[in-house]
Amino acid sequence: MSYEDFIKGRGAQKNSSNKFDAHSHETRDDFLNYCNAEGEEAVNFKTTTIETFPKTIVNKVTSPDVGMDFSLNPYQGCEHGCIYCYARNSHEFWGYSAGLDFEQKILVKRNSVELLEKKLKSKAWQARPIVLSGNTDCYQPIEKELKITRGLLQTFLKYRHPVGMITKNSLILRDMDILRELAQDRLVHVNISITTLQEHTRRILEPRTASIKKRLETVEKLSAANIPVSVMMAPIIPSINNHEIMPLVREVANRGALGVGYTIVRLNGSIGEIFTDWIKKSMPDRADKVLNQIADIHGGSLNDSRFGTRMKGEGQFAEQVKQQFKIARKMYLQDRKKPSLNCKLHEEYKDGQTKLF
Repeated sequence: MSYEDFIKGRGAQKNSSNKFDAHSHETRDDFLNYCNAEGEEAVNFKTTTIETFPKTIVNKVTSPDVGMDFSLNPYQGCEHGCIYCYARNSHEFWGYSAGLDFEQKILVKRNSVELLEKKLKSKAWQARPIVLSGNTDCYQPIEKELKITRGLLQTFLKYRHPVGMITKNSLILRDMDILRELAQDRLVHVNISITTLQEHTRRILEPRTASIKKRLETVEKLSAANIPVSVMMAPIIPSINNHEIMPLVREVANRGALGVGYTIVRLNGSIGEIFTDWIKKSMPDRADKVLNQIADIHGGSLNDSRFGTRMKGEGQFAEQVKQQFKIARKMYLQDRKKPSLNCKLHEEYKDGQTKLF
């Protein structure tokens, strides 16, 4: 299978088996031949949305490696289709595949705004930063129509509550009006995820994300508006983007980023199977090399769940990446620092307006 034969606009090229299902499914050659003879599509690759109404929306994060205490995800599944995405495995809990289903079947939490407001008004709740997109992108394409993330930001502003954001989409610029107001009281941090400066690499790694040009412009525009913005180069994938560390840090620093973070790719659960299938089809000349290097970073396995090493890896490659970021920060970001998020205002606004007495 050549790159030209790929399912256009998708990262995963297959649906992996769901470990929670009693039955497995496969697309047989005789079925594909029948569909071809009849002029029918074997699989519908269109995106569908499924409405859900959870009872809670703010999640406590217990992992010591993630760098956040609470997260909020208005969507489950992500049309961006990043092939390496760690969130793919979570789609299996909903009865879907971590492969194509993750990109095509998007669960929409319709009551997100109401649940957040209930949480922020709770007498027991004490303000702590809540991060949008700890799992899936809150600005994925469906947000343009549904505007759930915009409603969440309006709620954070109403109750003067600190919020962090992570996104690959320039759609965040739509909400600049709210972000400016939040920033005036130190109530928002934004992280733009930029994995590469090469558009060709971006298209195969992250097929439905904003272009690199738009993401760099987003960093620049947020910075110009005095909205604290940093960049996440996540993940670093050996022999694909690790050579871009220095030029990428230099570029985002020139655009006004206050800091740069990174993780090293890990392929837990079904992601190992999906990524292996993808790279052998998209980069057959270096597939084995990349997979072997990833395994070498994680103790000989693509799957790494060890706290303390799973996000940064170990060994010579991991150390080289660490040192490159250390040098890059010293060269381009030495005098920059993100302002701390303000957790003190919220108590005065628990009922949605400032207290008079």
